[in-house]
Amino acid sequence: MPYPDRFYPVVDSVAWVARLTRLGVGTVQLRAKNLDDAAALAIVKEALAVTKGTQTKLVVNDYWRAAIDAGAQHLHLGQEDLDTADVHAIRRAGLTLGLSTHDEDELDNALAYKPDYIALGPIYETTLKKMRFAPQGIERITAWKLLIGDIPLVAIGGIKLEQADMIFAAGANSIAVVSDVTQNPDPDARVRAWLDTTAEMA
Repeated sequence: MPYPDRFYPVVDSVAWVARLTRLGVGTVQLRAKNLDDAAALAIVKEALAVTKGTQTKLVVNDYWRAAIDAGAQHLHLGQEDLDTADVHAIRRAGLTLGLSTHDEDELDNALAYKPDYIALGPIYETTLKKMRFAPQGIERITAWKLLIGDIPLVAIGGIKLEQADMIFAAGANSIAVVSDVTQNPDPDARVRAWLDTTAEMA
C-alpha cells in the first residue's frame, strides 16, 4: 500500500481514530492540540492500541517525543514544530516524516530534511484553523509536484469529495480531509464514498 493512502483523514480524538479504523481507512492522522507531554503520550498510546493489528497507519501530528516513546511509526510536523523537533532522534527511531508547506521558503526548508511526503495547503478556504496563507488553488499543486518529483504530495485544506478528481489530476498523490468527514451529517457514509472513489482512482 502507498504511504500515505490517497484518502488521508485528519482527526482530533481517539474516538475518531477508532471509528475510521473500523471503516478500513488506511492512513489516519491524530491532530490533538495543546496537550502537555503526559497527555500527549497517553493519547498516542491509546490511538496506537486502537490501530494495532489493523491495516490503519497512525500518523502522529506534532508530538514527536510522544511518538518516539510510544513506538509510533509515522509523524507529521508543521514548520513551527520542525524548528523545535530533534529530527535526528526522529529518524533514529525509524519514524517516517511528513512536513507541511505553504510557500517556497517553507518548501525549501522541508526538502532539506528529506521528508517522506510534503503537504501543501490550504488548497481552498478553510474555517477550521486560522491560516496565515491565502488559499493555494489547484495550479499550485501542479507547480509543487514538479518541484518535489517522486516525493508524495498531500493536498490539504477545505477539500471535498466532489473536488477529488481535479486535485489528483493536478498532481496530488493524497488528499488530507478534515471537515468533509468530521462535520458531515453522515461521516461513515462519507468515508465509504471517499474510500470507493480513491480505490477506483488507484
